[in-house]
Amino acid sequence: MKPVVVLIGRPNVGKSTLFNRLTRSRDALVANMPGLTRDRQYGDGRVGDRPYFIVDTGGVVESLQNSSDRAELTGSVSVQTRQALAEADAIILLVDGRSGPQPADDAIARELRRLGKPIWVAVNKTEEMDSDVAVAEFHSLGFKTPIPISSAHDQGVEYLMEHVLVDLPRVEIEETQRSAPRIAVIGRPNVGKSSLVNAFLGEERVVVCDQPGTTRDAIYVPLEREGKPYVLIDTAGVRRRGKVHEATEKFSVIKTLQAVMDADVVILIVDATEGVTEQDSGLAGYAIEQGRAMIIAVNKWDLLDSGQRTWIQQLSERKLAFLDFASVHYISALHGTGVGKLFGSIDRAHASAWRELPTSKLNRAVEEAVQATPPPVRHGRRIRIKYTHQGGKNPLRVIVHGNQVQALSSSYRRYLGNAVRRAFRIEGAPVLVECRQESNPYANKASKPANRGKKHLRRKVTKRR
Repeated sequence: MKPVVVLIGRPNVGKSTLFNRLTRSRDALVANMPGLTRDRQYGDGRVGDRPYFIVDTGGVVESLQNSSDRAELTGSVSVQTRQALAEADAIILLVDGRSGPQPADDAIARELRRLGKPIWVAVNKTEEMDSDVAVAEFHSLGFKTPIPISSAHDQGVEYLMEHVLVDLPRVEIEETQRSAPRIAVIGRPNVGKSSLVNAFLGEERVVVCDQPGTTRDAIYVPLEREGKPYVLIDTAGVRRRGKVHEATEKFSVIKTLQAVMDADVVILIVDATEGVTEQDSGLAGYAIEQGRAMIIAVNKWDLLDSGQRTWIQQLSERKLAFLDFASVHYISALHGTGVGKLFGSIDRAHASAWRELPTSKLNRAVEEAVQATPPPVRHGRRIRIKYTHQGGKNPLRVIVHGNQVQALSSSYRRYLGNAVRRAFRIEGAPVLVECRQESNPYANKASKPANRGKKHLRRKVTKRR
């Protein structure tokens, strides 16, 4: 198994920036404000032929031992950091070279010594500084020789990782990686997304708090169930655009939308106590535009009585009628009620999104749909669909060829997509229909016969004279 390297340090010393540099990605949210990272984030790194796991953690406000005395949210972040340290094979203590040693750095160092694990001190933000001067004061932390780096400018980062990995077990880079369905959990703030992820995992993997907006990043969490791998993506809650003012929240929304594009299956969480809102419908519409397989989970079902449940079911069917292909589950993420049944729908939706649609059966299904409800007439001419074929998987795309097919309305395209979905018994995944206009082979030759006729007529007139 690849070694696990954990980044730890005070808030705003550059841990997420270093994480993005090591993973060659932008998975970790970065902003010039402390306390932005709250959940631990995993990524894949590599130096030469040495692969490893890198873990980004939230900033440690004070010593790990006393973190339980902090507020609930701060304590939860410290618990996440403590769990990451328990998994670590090596630890990188990141400090700020411009501000120098701080009391919090000494407090973290004292706690790390008790772990008995390899610990390296990386002095960040040392660009345009003398290396010896930048690291001199950090020898007092009592670890190996501090290494100056600049994660923002990629200075000294590879040198740091070469030293960190030198005593760790070597593993070969896997030529082929086992594919795992990516499941994004989306919804409005405080509907129970992180609680559902924790219920899937059976542990407090991501921070859960009553405060809306607790989750800021898109957190990728690997999971194995009954021998099958999955990747869960916990996302930030998305509010209405008019209510989003902070820059960090705007970036969180972008991360959520990127997670939807990156996912194979999307679970839309709806709060049963509030019912289906316009924001829920908007999120579902965005997922459909991306062609993602979907599941609807109505959370907090245990808080309703029988009459309220009947009303919520009717409301959901009416407002989410355009999601008739998605299965609906009524769950309680807090108590785990109905959570296990979601995996059956996840597997079926993922399999449907990767279905192979034979061309002959596909043309037959579309032909029957056209015979049942023909396309409308445009400019006195009937729109003719000649043939169809599959244009892609995940999302499922059907390409329609014919005359004037680009004039087909969006509603008729949805009608054809639903017909294909019913014919192939596709569950949980939408079918996107694209139209391609057939070109007219005589378009450039239409004027030539008329010109020849006029010349012939002039010649006849000349001979008579």
